[in-house]
Amino acid sequence: MNPLFKNFTTEFNTAPFQSIKNEDFKPAILELIKQTKIEIDTIVCNSEPPTFKNTIEALEFSGQQLDRVTSIFFNLNSAETNDDLQKIAQEVSPILTEFGNDITLNEGLFKRVKHVYDNKNMFNLNTEQNTLLEKKYKSFTRNGAYLPDNKKQQLREIDKQLATLKLKFGENILAETNNFEMLITDEADLSGLPEGAIEAAKQLAESKNKEGWLITLDYPSYIPFMTYADNRALRKKLALAFGSKGFNNDTLDNQDNVLQIANLRFQRAQLLGYKTHAHFVLEERMAETPEKVTSFLNELLEKAKPAAEREFATLQNFAKKLDGIEQLEKWDSAYYSEKLKQKLFNLDDEKLKPYFQLEKVIDGAFQVANKLFGLQFKSIDTIDKYHEDVMTYQVLDDNNKLVSIFYADFFPRPGKRNGAWMTSFKPQYIKDGIEERPHVSIVCNFTKPTKSKPSLLTFNEVTTLFHEFGHALHGMLANTTYPSLSGTSVYWDFVELPSQVLENWCYEKEALELFAKHYKTNEVIPMELVEKIKESASFHEGMQTLRQISFGLLDMSWHGTNPTNIKDVKAHETEAFKNTRLYPEVKENCMSTAFAHIFQGGYSSGYYSYKWAEVLDADAFEYFKEQGIFNKTVASKFKDHVLSQGGTDNPMELYKRFRGQEPKPEALLKRAGLIK
Repeated sequence: MNPLFKNFTTEFNTAPFQSIKNEDFKPAILELIKQTKIEIDTIVCNSEPPTFKNTIEALEFSGQQLDRVTSIFFNLNSAETNDDLQKIAQEVSPILTEFGNDITLNEGLFKRVKHVYDNKNMFNLNTEQNTLLEKKYKSFTRNGAYLPDNKKQQLREIDKQLATLKLKFGENILAETNNFEMLITDEADLSGLPEGAIEAAKQLAESKNKEGWLITLDYPSYIPFMTYADNRALRKKLALAFGSKGFNNDTLDNQDNVLQIANLRFQRAQLLGYKTHAHFVLEERMAETPEKVTSFLNELLEKAKPAAEREFATLQNFAKKLDGIEQLEKWDSAYYSEKLKQKLFNLDDEKLKPYFQLEKVIDGAFQVANKLFGLQFKSIDTIDKYHEDVMTYQVLDDNNKLVSIFYADFFPRPGKRNGAWMTSFKPQYIKDGIEERPHVSIVCNFTKPTKSKPSLLTFNEVTTLFHEFGHALHGMLANTTYPSLSGTSVYWDFVELPSQVLENWCYEKEALELFAKHYKTNEVIPMELVEKIKESASFHEGMQTLRQISFGLLDMSWHGTNPTNIKDVKAHETEAFKNTRLYPEVKENCMSTAFAHIFQGGYSSGYYSYKWAEVLDADAFEYFKEQGIFNKTVASKFKDHVLSQGGTDNPMELYKRFRGQEPKPEALLKRAGLIK
């Protein structure tokens, strides 16, 4: 029996990973599509007049097992993939896209949805029901319901091509990451590298039966080398390999994929009556229009650029004085920034790492969640995992009631894409009076334990863990009726608020004392180090802001204009970056061909969201600081009006209910040191 065909009978209804075989996915998806089609036909053929319950709610709760199975499948394809899964993904993605179009282009179904929408005043709907109705109606009108048949067919073709191209884009990046290895055989080439990074490189080489030290493009290997290795030529070699992913004119090249994706998205938007892909996307965002996004980014650019140029000049002079470097290059950035930070603040990331043992940082995140929201995290070993590294927890409230199941997956491996993300294996919702609690997961790529040391995190990894855990809390604390409005199902430029606001606790003495304890002595991090962390928080903030703005502008250059005349990916990118460039251009490198956020993930026309949400998070944390960072009243307001509400109402309304006012950008600019 295929375990994916029916509801799971496991404890807590968790995914039965150990019983699932790769070959189960495709037949299950095909069968569940058939079952969902029957559910849709039942709605369409209902002889009763359309109502909110028999049409909108029925549609919302259709295909639930299909949704679960596809979320398990695509999560595995990101975190634990292999050739078989990638092949299945290429086969089922166009089928799933076609099925999605079968729903949004179903005239009989749209007729019923439109009837409910046109007569909404008859149904006495609450805010959440109104939002769901609006969302369902727009999912039809924004995806071709009013198109003539020939254009509907065109839309289907575009969507199928996009599904395949996005997958191929991601597969190429993963393959490029896995294929590159830099084997070091001369110990002198390790000069500057911390002891932990050397040990990890040795262990990695041994695991592949190689003599020496192995450096890869996985973040825990790549970042320490770029930050500490004295050998400039090797830093350059590594940087060029990292920056040229998908840009090597070989079978893994993504240039054509980028052009095709951008053009197909533009064609799709035009077909649906929108000027560009960005106009289509931003209609459903807080920012509303590409003009507003560009204006927002340019305003930030105006504030950040002078600071960034000053910081860059200081760094350039520092490198020249220290090592006679005449021209600072991209592969010098992390190396000299770290040296300058050590000089200015006497703060070395390596001195901090012993205080950030992974297990203690996880426990610290749990304690912060307990103090703010009354959550308890209990390790549970009876739940199936998709890999032995995954940690599993039961999350309970103050009354020992189940809040969520939580999966945490922290270390790199060949089948896992780089970066960090939060996802879910099951949403929260209430159906037939029964509340279903969510199953939430965070996936990261942190430094692995070595033979002599546990996993010790850099401060950047600590903030990454808190960031993803903030997303996880958004998913865990969901308290809505409908799955498509639950947890992180919110406007994309609002989704980063819970994640980014939680990062702030990493800089606060009161929070650090909970978990920043030396892995050998258990001594709490000395307060002078805490002060230095806070002092250095805005170090190179101008350059960091400029970098984020440049990514946002690159995204808008691909999606906020007509891309049909773009023939050269690199030339287009160079033009998009011209106002934000500090370092000399590197001809071998291209950002777009590995920009998975916008060409594979869900951030197309949305990369600006990180900076947009920073305005919200700085303003929100200002409120916490005014009242106390563990103030229960403020935390309850944040939980009740933001975390638990998902996408049930307009995000600005939710924010104002929490804060009592709209966010003010001054808090962000002040925190960044860009204004006094």
